[in-house]
Amino acid sequence: MAAGARRARACGTIGLHPRTEQRWRAQGGGEDLRAGPLSAPANKLTEAERAEVLSVANSADFQELSPKQIVPQLADAGTYLASESTFYRILRAERQTAHRERSRPPVNRPKELVATGPNQIWSWDITYMPSNVRGTFFFLYLFVDIFSRKIVGHAVHERESMEHAATLVREAAAREDVRSNTVTLHADNGGPMKGATMLATLQRLGIVASFSRPHTSDDNPFSESLFRTMKYRPEYPDGPFSSLDEARAWVAAFIDWYNNEHLHSAIRFVTPAQRHRGEAAVLQHRARVYAAARARTPQRWRGPIRNWTPAGPVTLNPDPARHTAGARA
Repeated sequence: MAAGARRARACGTIGLHPRTEQRWRAQGGGEDLRAGPLSAPANKLTEAERAEVLSVANSADFQELSPKQIVPQLADAGTYLASESTFYRILRAERQTAHRERSRPPVNRPKELVATGPNQIWSWDITYMPSNVRGTFFFLYLFVDIFSRKIVGHAVHERESMEHAATLVREAAAREDVRSNTVTLHADNGGPMKGATMLATLQRLGIVASFSRPHTSDDNPFSESLFRTMKYRPEYPDGPFSSLDEARAWVAAFIDWYNNEHLHSAIRFVTPAQRHRGEAAVLQHRARVYAAARARTPQRWRGPIRNWTPAGPVTLNPDPARHTAGARA
């Protein structure tokens, strides 16, 4: 260390934990206080016995088994070489305890997507709506713009279908006047989302497809949150919908409320439609009202007025490594 070596590396060279070395120094002296055995245990395996354990563990009969399987099978054959823990210790010393069976390739997190304006990133999913026939459901398709939270497309059908999804995305793209290569559409891994008809439609429209990891609902949080908001509305029926027309009428009324009346907490309590259109006048008016209130009674205010500037960009599936690094910087 006096010559410039780092403490952790120096301690690692002699098999000592840095915290142990620091504690010894604090106790005064810094001497090596380890009291381990000075001679090898009398029952230690010989080199020949260790080699036999490794040979058996790597043999064709046992190479895919763990020591917990190997030792009992050897005992059944009338052979005892060592305990399971000894097998593990020898294999670990030879760096042979890594997972050796076939495994599925890892599934990476979806790419981080950032929306700085409307019609850049859409999210969509399908949810069930109960019908009055047991075991039968209606299926609600919803497309939402994650920047504005506006529902840009919806449909209710009696079945899940990539054809229905393809029709809906064409209608939404036309209604929003989407240009080629300007929108990314995120979805989960369901059949309608990854079906050939849907993917071909997205390609023709110039819409980039993005998908969640299998069985990971957190990768599509905006759609999941929207479905929860819908199903927790006080007017959501306690019982099933009696017909497809009734389900469609209820959804249409909900979307009109959600887009045009609902003050969304994530976008400074403006409606999704206002955010989608870029209307900032309502936020400017609120700021003036708050400033006037503080001017009238400044003793009631301990700091600045509430932040009524428009909400900033919205990120879908943020990259933990990048954001952690940014926080540290």
